[in-house]
This record gives sequence, C-alpha cells and structure tokens, in this order.
Amino acid sequence: MAQDLAFINEKIKEESAAIEQTLAEMAKVIVGQKELLERMMIALLASGHVLLEGVPGLAKTLAVKTLARVTDLDFKRIQFTPDLLPADLTGTMVFNPKTSEFSTRKGPIFTNLLLADEINRAPAKVQSALLEAMQELQVTIGEESHAIARPFMVMATQNPIEQEGTYPLPEAQVDRFLLKVRVTYPQKGEEKEIVNRMAGGNDIPLKAVLGRAALARLQKSYQLVYIDERIKDYIIDLVHATRFPQEAGIAKLKNLIQFGASPRASIYLTEASKALAFIRRRGYVTPEDVKTVGRDVLRHRLILSYEAEAEGLTSDDLISDVFNNVVVP
Repeated sequence: MAQDLAFINEKIKEESAAIEQTLAEMAKVIVGQKELLERMMIALLASGHVLLEGVPGLAKTLAVKTLARVTDLDFKRIQFTPDLLPADLTGTMVFNPKTSEFSTRKGPIFTNLLLADEINRAPAKVQSALLEAMQELQVTIGEESHAIARPFMVMATQNPIEQEGTYPLPEAQVDRFLLKVRVTYPQKGEEKEIVNRMAGGNDIPLKAVLGRAALARLQKSYQLVYIDERIKDYIIDLVHATRFPQEAGIAKLKNLIQFGASPRASIYLTEASKALAFIRRRGYVTPEDVKTVGRDVLRHRLILSYEAEAEGLTSDDLISDVFNNVVVP
C-alpha cells in the first residue's frame, strides 16, 4: 500500500504541474483571489458547476473569461435578464421556406464554458432549461434532445445585495452546483496592484496553457487520489450532522436548520476534496482538504429556519459549528 501511494504521489506531482501553470497564467490578470481561482480549477477537474456570489466589481466575470482564455475551450456568455426566454439560451426551430422544413438553430448553451451572468434575474422557464443542461448534459429543442459536448461547465454569478427584480434559484438547481464561492473585497495592496494593471484599459496577453487533451487526461488523473475509508466516514458524518445535529452532539442546531444537505453533498465533497489534493500535488486526501472545501460545498445546501434568520445567522455560521463538533479522524 505504501509503495502504491508513493507511486500515486509521484504521478500526481508530475500531472498536476499543468494546473500550477494554468493558475500562474490566470494570476497575470486576476490579482489575489487565490481561493476563487483554485475553486474554479476544482470544478473544472471534477466536471462540476460553480455559483459565484459577490457584489459588482470583484472580477467574477473577468475570472471566468480569463479561465476561458488560458484553456482551449469554447466560451459563451449570457447576460440573464427578466425578459430572457428559454429559446434565447437553448436555441429554437427555424422554418426554411425554400425547403418547407424546420431546422434546429442551437443557442449559446452549446459550449464548454458557459458564463451565466446574474443568473437570478432569469424567470423560472429559463432556469428549468438550464437545469436540464446542468444535470443531463442535454438540451431539448422541440421534440428532439441534443447532447452537449464535454467538458461542459456552468459558472454563474449573482449579486447578494440587489434583490429587486430577481428570481430566487430553485433548490433543485442550487443543489446541482458543485461549489458556491463567496467573492470578497481585495486587500489594500491587492487593490493598488489592480489599479496599476487595469487602469488605462491595457489588455494583458495570455497564452492557452491547458488544452482539451491535457484537461481530459487531468480529469482522469485526479481520480487516482487516494481517500481513506476514515475520511469518507468523516464526510458522511459532516453531512449527516447537518440533517440530525442532535445525533452529532450539536442539539442547538436542531431548530436552526430546516433541511440539511442531500446525498449529493457527500458525493461532491468527496470529489472536491480529491481535486483539491490533486491541485496541491498530493496523492491522498486529508481532513484539512475536506474542511477547506467543505463550506463551498455545503453552504448552498442548507435551508435555514426562520429562527436562524431572525437571529441573523448564516449557513456559514452553522457549518462552522458542524466542523467544530464532528470528530476529525
């Protein structure tokens, strides 16, 4: 076992060098925000979707566009608005008067990286069309279903402070996001560097350092990361504690969490922990990996009670209590 783990470690150190190069290239444009860039790479490896939440001007959109520039992937951007129609996203059937036949005109959803800007401004019909693509990797237009080429990744942004004219995302759709990342303000030194780089509208040249074939290889390689049964049990214990906190010795959370995380959280937390270990050039998952990505995996899967909202508590506050009380292996 020790020999196998040593072999996996060496292989992963070799393979994950491409991730370091990609992150370094993105850092030429994005100042700071190391956590954001790392989470985007986790989602790319694990074929998951990311929900980015933060006030305007924190480089959420720029980060996604930069990721598209340093990878050899197709990229489309959709600005979600209240008058958006499902056909604007998926495409539609077009009548050809010369042949008297209908043909399919595919929409912008047929891409590899889809930036859904201000996703919570689109109505329910658009959200349901996007949900099919996110979960089934297909789009239904008319009576036909069309497969979406892989890799396919939705990176959605939303503004947490301006809720007028928005539509809360359905819980079923929120649960499909691998990670929900909260983007915060930069430090003073970082902000000065942002001004130095961006003032004057200078375009920073970037090169594509991660091609499609290389990405496909990395998506297979990260699955080699070893995760011990005790770490799996730890993940299950964490997720179970969000549903039945009293069984984990956190009785005070019983009336604060209305619904806990779904089994999808256990799957995603396992995959995200393995991807993080891979990015950090390690062939095995540690409890610290689980804790590092745990908030991003769990924060959008807890439904808080009115009591928790009345006390001004957030899902992050309750997740902290869970991590502090569940025994680490």
